[in-house]
Amino acid sequence: MNFSIKYFTLLLSVLFSSAIFAQQNKPGITITHLTGNFYVCTSYKIYNGNPFPSNSMYLVTEKGVVLFDTPWDRSDFQPLLDSINNKHHKKIILCIVTHFHDDKSAGLSYYSSKGIKTYSSALTRELCKDDIEKKAVFVFNNDTTFKVGGYTFKTFYPGEGHTKDNIVIWFEKEKILYGGCFIKSTETNDIGNIADANVKAWPQSVKNTMQKFPNPKYVIPGHFSWADNKSLQHTLKILEKNSSKN
Repeated sequence: MNFSIKYFTLLLSVLFSSAIFAQQNKPGITITHLTGNFYVCTSYKIYNGNPFPSNSMYLVTEKGVVLFDTPWDRSDFQPLLDSINNKHHKKIILCIVTHFHDDKSAGLSYYSSKGIKTYSSALTRELCKDDIEKKAVFVFNNDTTFKVGGYTFKTFYPGEGHTKDNIVIWFEKEKILYGGCFIKSTETNDIGNIADANVKAWPQSVKNTMQKFPNPKYVIPGHFSWADNKSLQHTLKILEKNSSKN
């Protein structure tokens, strides 16, 4: 009995120490210049013992900063605000999320508490109804055009894919397509989390996006590299290989 208790205590100690070690070795947020006043920020979450990257994007305008998707890990919510303020001497005034999963919406409540206007689609808010931490204060019911500090961008719902609520965001002048987890990076061949996906509908939704925005100069996926702007085509290839799933 004593041996069992000692063994169990040792096991808990090892697991706890491993979790602490993994968290301590989680990289901090990295901010990478994309073009003009656009920046991609990559945060990390420990997943299966390893840091897993998640992309957000922000735009610096004369009125303030617009953030597209929040960091995944709670420990990064405030550091992102601090990093942006230190780098640009401006505050985030608006945050829009592209779907309800934690890697994109976990920080909504926190940023709302800081006076930031938080937005999501009505469907995203409905899917977040049981998690108060992830609820946006403001919602839009249809594809919506925003004008902030001299910049114009629009949300677009392409149809179901990674989730039933996934949207993309398009910047016509700059030809930037911010895709969130709806779009897969050319750096990976993994379809990723499909727990809430509609794999059968996803290919057509990607084609709808390609038809709506045929010549993007930059395509930002939800995870991994955005160096190649052929991520939409690559997403179709991944979906073709996984067509029997779901």
